[in-house]
Amino acid sequence: MSHSPAPGPHYRRPGWFTRNVFNRSVAALTRAGVSVLGSRVLEVRGRKSGEPRRTPVNLLTHDGAQYLVSPRGEGQWVRNARAADGELYLLLGRKRDHRRAEEVVDEAAKIDILRAYLKRWKAEVGMFFDGVGPDSSDDEVRRILSRHPVFLLHPAP
Repeated sequence: MSHSPAPGPHYRRPGWFTRNVFNRSVAALTRAGVSVLGSRVLEVRGRKSGEPRRTPVNLLTHDGAQYLVSPRGEGQWVRNARAADGELYLLLGRKRDHRRAEEVVDEAAKIDILRAYLKRWKAEVGMFFDGVGPDSSDDEVRRILSRHPVFLLHPAP
């Protein structure tokens, strides 16, 4: 018997290794100016504290545009970006790139973007996509769309 996931925001908390070793290593390299497969440090104002919050992310360039995808679901950075009306910074070394994030809601576009994201980073984040990969059918990708927010990045005005 199969069951569908519980309604409400979906989020998969990182494990100890990811939190304490992997994310810290990628963040340290990115702060030093070394991008690991497109990595950046995302800085966004905390929705409760108002203080800058930082987290490593994978910046996807696809069809001439740049996107952020949340493989773990509706985590803190997603909620903070929404509360900050999409205003954020992408950091690489000393470079601070001011951006505005617009959430992608078009289903066909989101399927295409998730496929491109999984093609590039499935080895790193595939476990968060419930067996869906870059070669999955549209219906299989559609099944997980609501669990993975996608943001199109624009230069900040």
